[in-house]
Amino acid sequence: MSTVHIGLIGDYHADVIAHQAIPKALALAGAAVGVHVEPQWLATESLPGHKHLAEYHGLWAVPATPYRSMDGALFAIRYAREKQVPFFGSCGGFQHALIEYARSVLGWADAEHAETHPEGERLVISPLSCALVEVSGAIELAPGSRLAEAYGQLHITEGYHCRYGLNPEFAQALASGPLRITARDDQGDARGIELAEHPFFVGTLFQPERAALQGELPPIIRAFIEAVAEQPL
Repeated sequence: MSTVHIGLIGDYHADVIAHQAIPKALALAGAAVGVHVEPQWLATESLPGHKHLAEYHGLWAVPATPYRSMDGALFAIRYAREKQVPFFGSCGGFQHALIEYARSVLGWADAEHAETHPEGERLVISPLSCALVEVSGAIELAPGSRLAEAYGQLHITEGYHCRYGLNPEFAQALASGPLRITARDDQGDARGIELAEHPFFVGTLFQPERAALQGELPPIIRAFIEAVAEQPL
């Protein structure tokens, strides 16, 4: 059985529910796909200029922000995007994937996160109109998207633990190129993104990994590991 190495971009906290769930979700996905998954936590302050990211077959930007080093997280996300490394980001990972794209692809050097820079002029990530802390909600997936393919349907329900999301003021500009908004809530707000012409680059504001705590395989995590396993190991 092949072994795949997944780098977890984030600062580990034992009391964070998502951090408890992620290794379980990866193990379930590995068993379903037929590979052994070895996750490794990558503290964000260690990541700027990190020379060993090439050792990982996939990268996952995890929940629980603010990260100790935003620069470190953005460096690793950019590496995954540019080097065509399968990438998944949930909650804070989704948020930072959007900031990285805004800065590096759209050239918005002043793109910021309201959690860490509330005084910023271009808050790509802003407070949600209604905080989504320990709640679940209905989500509509775009036909033909990786999310829709993974779940096998267009209407799903997922859980959240977050207070920040994509600022609707910037949604149209962000999604005017290869980045697509492929999941929306019942108000039309972005809840998932994907990058075209990439082996796998998906972010969700919701936290699908939590299903693993009940022994359920999160569909999009299986799709992530399938994409990892399809790459040369």
